[in-house]
Amino acid sequence: MADLEHVRYTEPAAKVARIVLARPEARNAQNVRMLYELNSAFNRAAADDDISVIILAAEGKHFSSGHDLRELDLAGPISEWDPVGTWCGFACAGSEGRMAQEKELYLGLSERWRNIPKPTIAEVQGKVISGGLMLVWPCDLIVASEDAEFADNTVAMGVSGAEFFNHPWELGHRQAKEMLFTSDFIDAETAFRLGMVNHVVPLAELSAYVLDLAERIARKPLFALKLAKEAVNAAQDAGGRTAAMQTAFALHQLCHTHNLVLHGQIVDPSFLSASPVRGVGT
Repeated sequence: MADLEHVRYTEPAAKVARIVLARPEARNAQNVRMLYELNSAFNRAAADDDISVIILAAEGKHFSSGHDLRELDLAGPISEWDPVGTWCGFACAGSEGRMAQEKELYLGLSERWRNIPKPTIAEVQGKVISGGLMLVWPCDLIVASEDAEFADNTVAMGVSGAEFFNHPWELGHRQAKEMLFTSDFIDAETAFRLGMVNHVVPLAELSAYVLDLAERIARKPLFALKLAKEAVNAAQDAGGRTAAMQTAFALHQLCHTHNLVLHGQIVDPSFLSASPVRGVGT
């Protein structure tokens, strides 16, 4: 996959693929190209019968600062790629276009990655902010370094939560509310205690630890792994996850419209003026 600009793809061990976000100069903030390149890498690993486990990692100090707010026009970049879903009208005016864009690009991709039939492991260091959660939460396992921190700061932006609204299933209902209400970071040990993270390890040992875990899983029969994953995902969905996520996504879009009417932009302007890295990360 030599033509990828923001993602790297390797096979560090037998039956293991490793996908790396490679935009560290922007704290791995996600523009449209990065997300579709990531999807292409996931597609390659999913379609390769010799791959049993997929690792998602990131270059640099931070895993991901979220969506890149400097890329305000999503419709143009989206038009360069084949959509993964059936939504259309990305260039339509008002809420119609914005909802279509985010249904395709954010909720659509995250849900697609969550349902890849092979086990996936997120290898996480540094900060993971809002849109960054939409990369790690679709993964089956999360291994974090001791310096990892997780936050959804969308309420501070005048929005009700990230598009992939998995918060109650990751943290429990009360902790999910606190995460959203405060926009505070959750450290790695707290995330482990709450069940969002499988393991916390020293940063220097992170990649080796994840690769060892992936190799141990990859030795199991792949068909059994696929069905075990499907069974657990089905249990989660039977608890109402899918319907709740669709409702949360609709409320997210209502927030965008509300902000557009009041402020002329999709987020509250007070957030951008207060952000230490203006325009990068949501």
